Amino acid sequence: MNADTDSPHGAKPRRYGDRPARHGDRPRETAGCGSSPELSLSKPFDIRFSEVDSMQFVWHGSYALYFEDAREAFGHRYGLDYLTIFRQGYYTPLVELDFQYRQPLVYGMKPRIVIRYVPTEAAKLVFDYEIRNTADDRLLATGHSVQVFLDKDYKLVWTNPDFYEQWKKKWLSPSS
Repeated sequence: MNADTDSPHGAKPRRYGDRPARHGDRPRETAGCGSSPELSLSKPFDIRFSEVDSMQFVWHGSYALYFEDAREAFGHRYGLDYLTIFRQGYYTPLVELDFQYRQPLVYGMKPRIVIRYVPTEAAKLVFDYEIRNTADDRLLATGHSVQVFLDKDYKLVWTNPDFYEQWKKKWLSPSS
């Protein structure tokens, strides 16, 4: 590993003179992935009364649940669900989760969430999210998550597990 260009997490370190980070910026983790097909899924969801506050706005903690539901649907669609990962001998805990609120989600609204897989060479799962109003396609929130691989002894796995490499070959090769 070259200390000037690489880190164990797959992101390049900032160099003097780089554009300063702005709110919501994050490094794109696509190094070495070429022109892979985009893996995404769009899923409508309901806002339940129990998820809103007295202003009828969705409580901020519910966004994490919406993102979790999207990851679960993505996993089922693309064969990377939590039980499959577990049966291969791994856990994938969240190590990063953030959201940017653009406009409030309110009770009665009919939103949809879009989840996009972000390819990376590192041993992790990276996703970006958008929540949009289905009535006018207005962007309501965006987000990002990172999960790492742990083995059954809860030790961090630094290289891609074999099953994950096979999954990447199946879904990310340009001929897929």
